[in-house]
Amino acid sequence: MRPEDISRLFVERSNAGDAAGVAALYEEDAVMAYPPGGQTVGREAIRVLWEKVLANRPRFEPEPPLPTLISGDIALTSTVAEDGAGARAQVVRRQPDGSWLRMLDQPEFVPATR
Repeated sequence: MRPEDISRLFVERSNAGDAAGVAALYEEDAVMAYPPGGQTVGREAIRVLWEKVLANRPRFEPEPPLPTLISGDIALTSTVAEDGAGARAQVVRRQPDGSWLRMLDQPEFVPATR
């Protein structure tokens, strides 16, 4: 029920191989800046992407959170990336039931290779 919970839930669901559970953390029309240099738009496309990623059984670890910024029903969450991706940032929106879902997700801030 806090914006910061989404990062923890992402790690738990990813490590369980639950692509549908990861996608459920996103709004229906969410935009994810992944793969690098591209975008994945919509919960269903995000689910398909995570099915492919999680098929390789990667292991995710919790990362140190940076302070959350909240303005009404919108919040910015971020973590320090421990894998060399720079940082991670998400814009989340409070839902009618009080939970939060990602609307924008920037999972890395490393410049795309040219």
